[in-house]
Amino acid sequence: MAPKPITSPVPESWYPTLSVVMLAIGLVITASFFIYEATSSRRTRSLAKELTTGALASFFLGFGSLFLLLASGVYV
Repeated sequence: MAPKPITSPVPESWYPTLSVVMLAIGLVITASFFIYEATSSRRTRSLAKELTTGALASFFLGFGSLFLLLASGVYV
C-alpha cells in the first residue's frame, strides 16, 4: 500500500483571500487595542480585556502572515 501524499486541509486557491481577511481582522483588532489603551485611564483598564484583545490580534495576524507566505510561494 503506497502512502498518501500530505495535503493542506485548506485549498491553495483560498490562501490569498484568507491572508487578506485575517490580516485585516488582525489590524482592526490591533487598532481597537491601541484606541482602548489611549482612551482609558489606569483605573478603568481591564487586564482580561487587554489579554483577550492581544491574543485575538496575535492569532489573526499570525495566521494571516502564514497564509500570506503560503500564497506567495514560501512554504513554511
